[in-house]
Amino acid sequence: MTSTTTTTPPDSRQLMTELQSFGLRLVDPSAGVASRRGGAGPSDHKAVTVDGHTIMVPVHTSSAWHSPFTAEAPDAAGMSRVMRGSIPIASISFPKQPRFYAMQTFDGVPYSHIATLHGSDVLATTVLQSCIRYESRRKSCKFSAMGQSHAAGRTIARKTPEQLAEVTRAAVLLDGVKHMVMTTGTPNATDRGAAILCESAFAIKAAVDIPIQGQCEPPDDDQWFHRMKAAGIDTLGMHLEVVTPEVRERIMPGKASVPVSRYMSAFEAAVGVFGRGQVSTYILAGLGDTRGAILDTCDQLLARGVYPFVVPFVPISGTPLEDHPAPSPEFMKSLLAPLGERVVAAGLRSADIKAGCGKCGACSSLSVYEKESES
Repeated sequence: MTSTTTTTPPDSRQLMTELQSFGLRLVDPSAGVASRRGGAGPSDHKAVTVDGHTIMVPVHTSSAWHSPFTAEAPDAAGMSRVMRGSIPIASISFPKQPRFYAMQTFDGVPYSHIATLHGSDVLATTVLQSCIRYESRRKSCKFSAMGQSHAAGRTIARKTPEQLAEVTRAAVLLDGVKHMVMTTGTPNATDRGAAILCESAFAIKAAVDIPIQGQCEPPDDDQWFHRMKAAGIDTLGMHLEVVTPEVRERIMPGKASVPVSRYMSAFEAAVGVFGRGQVSTYILAGLGDTRGAILDTCDQLLARGVYPFVVPFVPISGTPLEDHPAPSPEFMKSLLAPLGERVVAAGLRSADIKAGCGKCGACSSLSVYEKESES
């Protein structure tokens, strides 16, 4: 297959994979966009640009503190040398702090407490910063740090549709944000967050034209997919996280009550509404699933028109898995290299996704391997 997409040099591709496994020590922690500690979704990272590709790299984890990689303080042009020991191996840069971070709502809530910048041009928000799974340690996902950012006063528990519309419009106008990711904690065992996503998307689309990905667990009624689409949600993420039943039960006992079979039927129904390649799932590599189990599941997903976004697990401080090792770069390459080929062969490239984690691609080097297989 011929493509005009520029491929990433092998050395840079390897560096991205290693940085996401080992993390990065920063001489100047204030470089670039302020990093997140705790909270829903990807956390304890900082956005770093390598060869024009922005990725999220762990900087606050225990593995990052012992990383073989160190980033020097950026120079006047914003470039920083990455050192492995005493040897400079690459130049990187850091996306700048967005202008909308300096603003606040009329009632005094900082915009950054409502939505944050991910990667270089993606707006992300957790509409509801609580979850029926998280409230019980017996049921909670052991990798989740959803409550940490709220407890630390860095976010608010519930973002109203009006607040989300106001902040999104500012982020588009001031910082050129290209698409948006809207996730939520699971509020109930019925719609599982779909209703909250609908009212939020409707308000945002009334204020500004931006592609939106909604993310929730599979709702109990497939009609919610039609409602979400009608409300203005362009793509949908329903995240398996872990694929093997016994590992799911151990790592996320509450969420495992929704079986993989329900996810698969929900994927099929959602693809019928949003289209092939516009439904995706997040899979965390390194929590106990074998390489074979992950790739087999990815094959099932691709056959259904679902984009499998495989990312390295990041152990977040303060969670039950804070001391769990991150997957090795070798393990991630053994997954992402063949998966990149399979994604392209299925015609489900990340570049064709309208909005969301797969399109952003910052939490995994999967899209880099896709480009390699196209060249």
